[in-house]
Amino acid sequence: MTPSPSSRPTVAVFGLGSMGYGMASSLLQAQLPTVGYDISPDQEKRFKEQGGKDPGSRKETAAEIDIVVIVVVNAAQTEDVLFGEEGIAADLKPGAVVMACTTVDPDFARAMEARLAETGVLYLDCPISGGAVKAATGDLSIMASGTAAAFEASAPALEAMAETVFRLGDQAGPGSAMKVVNQLLAGVHIAAAAEAVTFGLSQGIDAQSCYDVISKCAGTSWMFENRVPHILEDDYAPRSAVDIFVKDLGIVTEAARKQEFEAPLASTALDQFVMASGSGFGKEDDAAVAKIYAARAGLELPRK
Repeated sequence: MTPSPSSRPTVAVFGLGSMGYGMASSLLQAQLPTVGYDISPDQEKRFKEQGGKDPGSRKETAAEIDIVVIVVVNAAQTEDVLFGEEGIAADLKPGAVVMACTTVDPDFARAMEARLAETGVLYLDCPISGGAVKAATGDLSIMASGTAAAFEASAPALEAMAETVFRLGDQAGPGSAMKVVNQLLAGVHIAAAAEAVTFGLSQGIDAQSCYDVISKCAGTSWMFENRVPHILEDDYAPRSAVDIFVKDLGIVTEAARKQEFEAPLASTALDQFVMASGSGFGKEDDAAVAKIYAARAGLELPRK
């Protein structure tokens, strides 16, 4: 049932990248008044032309916002949106909710929840998964934790953006912890897919044949099926960049260190992404980690 105009909460999305833009578009499709903010004026203009509200001044707009959706790169940018020079936290009304969707350390999520609670603002720790395509169709998976009030205030946006919402706890932290687990697997699987394809090349198996066979066999993974086509097409336009996994696997290994938990696969995968970034591929699609394997083995990846 579509809510009446008077009952529709106003939403602000911070970060109109490949994920954030799709999420903001899903909010518009659900007929929620939505304003989009980004470091790129062109992205803000594009979203406004699609039907978004006039961004205007952050501080002036903040008082009208019911739901804030933050889809930026890292913890520092998340904190800046809320408490930086142009931070909106002090201008949000009590009862407004901040939905923090970025991959961060669970301790950071808990700290943000506590700081916002001092002014009566709710916080939902809600990292996302599913990629840009599912973001644009409102079919994300969201790993969420927070108070019952935070879930209730976020409900219209969750319904618009997600196919599945996992309720993982009644305070911030568990949502981010689960996303860290997911990113351990995602990063290892991307590195493993890159290693498998280049290993196949070393055995005389062309990359297309490797993809055609393995994608139908037990050794496949979602990341293999999603990322190897980027390698086959020589298309490293960033859907999710190498540097994202330098950050995310860094969070994984740091969280493991805090608990004195050994995570050798995550650490090894991180090394590959760090090398890819150091070789100039940091802003390319994360499938570009395959270039490191190929370069070390003297192999040629598919070229278009």
